[in-house]
Amino acid sequence: MTLKYIKSDLYRYTGNLGFKSFLKTYLFNRGFNFSFWLRLASAKSFWAKLAYPIYYYKKKQYGIDIHTTTQIGYGLFIGHGGPLVVNPTTVLGNNVNLSQFTTIGANGGRQAAEIGDNVYIGPNVCIIEHVKIGNNATIGAGSVVTKDIPENATAVGNYAKVISMNNPGHAVNRRWTDL
Repeated sequence: MTLKYIKSDLYRYTGNLGFKSFLKTYLFNRGFNFSFWLRLASAKSFWAKLAYPIYYYKKKQYGIDIHTTTQIGYGLFIGHGGPLVVNPTTVLGNNVNLSQFTTIGANGGRQAAEIGDNVYIGPNVCIIEHVKIGNNATIGAGSVVTKDIPENATAVGNYAKVISMNNPGHAVNRRWTDL
């Protein structure tokens, strides 16, 4: 199962699953490098114990704070290699793009956001508390999301407001569909 998650993440970065693409992306893309170790450390297997120290080092090195218990679907794409903060209670769907300087959080032990499939989250976005972001949504750069965003919507601003229902999920490329 872990291998399928890694393959789906690789596909989101490169569009193919070849070993040469894996090696090049692993060596030169911080987002994929981090997600590789996150996926291994999150596995419920022998490999998780070996991978966790490397994952923890990568977490500190890249400034990407995504916990191993965070529920993450297939095809995670971390744009520009972070930095990111994602609350462990966040639920990320399939084919989610997380851009740099994104924060997804919750206060007081509450559950954080539920993010649907094929969602693009732009740079410097803050998603606060238990909001639901629907499938194929786009959250524009610098937005502060405090309320639910419906499916197929583009939302921008502080506080984020829906400005369009056209071109749903257009910013999510190379979607992993082998679910």
